[in-house]
Amino acid sequence: MITHEVLNQPPPLVDYDAAAVPVVREALERAGARPAELDEVGRAAGSAHALELGDRAERNAPVLRTHDRHGHRIDEVDYDPAYHELMRTAVGFGLHGSPWASTDPNAHLVRAAKYSLWQAVDAGHGCPVTMTYAAVPALRADPELAARYTPLLTNGSYEPGLRPAAEKAGITAGMSMTEKQGGSDVRANTTRAEPLADGTYRIVGHKWFTSAPMSDILLTLAVAPGGVTCFVLPRVLPDGSRNAIRLQRLKDKLGNRSNASSELEYENAIGWRLGEEGRGVRTIIEMVNGTRLDCTLGTATIMRHGVQQAVHHAAHRSAFGARLIDQPLMRNVLADLAVEAEASTTVALWLASLTDAALAGDEQAAALRRIGLAVSKYFVCKRGPEHAAEALECLGGNGYVEESRMPRMYRETPLNSVWEGSGNVAALDALRAMTRQPETLEALLGFLRGAAGVDRRYDAFIGSLERHLADPGTLEYRARIVVGELARALQGALLVRHGDPAVADAFVASRLAGEHGDAYGTLGTGADLEPIIARYRLA
Repeated sequence: MITHEVLNQPPPLVDYDAAAVPVVREALERAGARPAELDEVGRAAGSAHALELGDRAERNAPVLRTHDRHGHRIDEVDYDPAYHELMRTAVGFGLHGSPWASTDPNAHLVRAAKYSLWQAVDAGHGCPVTMTYAAVPALRADPELAARYTPLLTNGSYEPGLRPAAEKAGITAGMSMTEKQGGSDVRANTTRAEPLADGTYRIVGHKWFTSAPMSDILLTLAVAPGGVTCFVLPRVLPDGSRNAIRLQRLKDKLGNRSNASSELEYENAIGWRLGEEGRGVRTIIEMVNGTRLDCTLGTATIMRHGVQQAVHHAAHRSAFGARLIDQPLMRNVLADLAVEAEASTTVALWLASLTDAALAGDEQAAALRRIGLAVSKYFVCKRGPEHAAEALECLGGNGYVEESRMPRMYRETPLNSVWEGSGNVAALDALRAMTRQPETLEALLGFLRGAAGVDRRYDAFIGSLERHLADPGTLEYRARIVVGELARALQGALLVRHGDPAVADAFVASRLAGEHGDAYGTLGTGADLEPIIARYRLA
């Protein structure tokens, strides 16, 4: 007698083209970008092989080796081979520093689109990929250091292992900023930098979080005689000796386990000053802006991937006499999740396109990017955990099982909200841009007003928002409310202008014209759900 016949279970969602999602292609088409390799990245990201690599890299977490068998200090991290294959693929696709060496006017948008597809495989290895991307503009504070390292950060080669950078075909970069007593308040740092006769500095101190410690160079903040200063510390010095960078332990994190976030000490390590003494925060903020962009992109990626998984499950699973995807309440939930993913992806890719425009000399784009990135990093990343939880729930008990990969997405989403400034820090950074660089707010309000006249509900929301901004006395107290409203208004403006009509209508109706409710699945009865859900059907 057969007791274990498998019925009513969806087939695995593997070997599909992750680039088939329209919202990514539409963003590229609006900019006139047609990267030939987009489908290659999409097929790789959806392949059973890549998904298995991601599983292995996450399951077999990196291991710290402080000493060799003879007792010599080595400070190395051993990764599963799957991690290195993921890194090699990501670098080969140009997801690291390659846009900075490209002449393509859409290089940063194209890179963002490919990054957003590939990140669904494993978010952990995306950390050194992101930091390598973000380090390049920061290095420009010193032409000599930029000339030394930029070619190695932007080419298509990935070479793990500790060797002098000059002996490697390609290198990666990491960041070492925060300390246990200060966190985001880096001006409270106590790590010291003493100038030496040869122009280098001796660095002494403890860092609470250093991402990807096996990177070839670490951008580090330390207090020099002139104040907080940025330094470049190679893991291996030019003469081949190990720099005195001691890995104390790896962080036991909620998620992002394939990435070896670490606690380290500088014991008279040698660093090269990057930028002027006392201007370290201003120097490294160039790197922070790049990583904040990828936090927004990464969250949008998890959202889209969660919707794809939920739609796939609902299309193949039946309950109470009908497929889940045909049942009204489930359709409402799926469409609502899709609207959030669509809005988040749209704004993230738009921010990447502003990078291209700003680099081409467009001052308006630079101002928009400054404030748009601040409000979107706060809002999109804050929405991530709730979205992941709801997508997981669409799979029921199956979604709570690790094999579904949904728990991993759920654990991953809080990281993007706390990385590069948790919610309050991100919201206050947006206020800082508004007050210290008022041209950024004017640019944003001008962009929002430019979308008026298409949807009266959108117009009414913008009017209300401007009234809220007119009360500066309690602005810091209301920072989360105001920044959240700015972020939703920006998403609404982009969707009203460029989005799928059904998505734009549902977004404005639920996010701008009414209460979204305390859970997903509260779209009004007038919403046209089928076109929204259809954008996320992959098989």
